[in-house]
Amino acid sequence: MDFPARFQLVTAMNPCPCGYLGDAGGQCRCTPDQVARYRGRISGPLLDRIDLQLFVPRVAREQLLDAESAAESSSTVRTRVSAARRQQLLRQQHPNARLGPRELERHCRLNPETRELLEQAMSRLQLSARGVHRVLRVSRTIADLADATSIEVVHLAEALRYRELDRATASA
Repeated sequence: MDFPARFQLVTAMNPCPCGYLGDAGGQCRCTPDQVARYRGRISGPLLDRIDLQLFVPRVAREQLLDAESAAESSSTVRTRVSAARRQQLLRQQHPNARLGPRELERHCRLNPETRELLEQAMSRLQLSARGVHRVLRVSRTIADLADATSIEVVHLAEALRYRELDRATASA
C-alpha cells in the first residue's frame, strides 16, 4: 500500500521563550543562552527543509486599525500567483517546488553576478546542497511572480532573505 507524502507544511514559532525578542517595545528579557536553547529545539536538518523562514514583527495598533492599507488586494495577488503558476506549468509541466536537480540546472541558470551572490551566500549561510536547491526554487518562483524570464540578483537576494531569520532576533 502506498501513502501520498506530498504536503505543504506551514508552521510558526515565537522568536524566544517569552515571544518578545525583536519587538519594538523592548520587553524581552531572555538571555542569549535561553534563546539558543529555545531555537535549538528545532533540528538543523528539519530547518533545512523549510523553504521560507522569516520574522514577522507585531503590527502597530494604528496600522492594524487603518482601513486604508497600502497592501496589495487579495485579488491582485491571486492574479499574479495564477499567472506565475501557469508559466511554471507551461515551462516544465509542474510547479517550481517539484524541480529536480537536472531541471534546476535547466530552469534556474544564473548570470555571473547572480552566481557570485549565491556562492557568497553558500559560504556565509553554510547552505547544504538541499538548501541551495531550495533557494534556487524559491528564486525561480520570485522571478515568475515578477514575470521575469531569468533569475536576477534581486530575485536571489529575496529568496536568501527568506532562508535566514531576521538578524535583529538572531542576536538576543
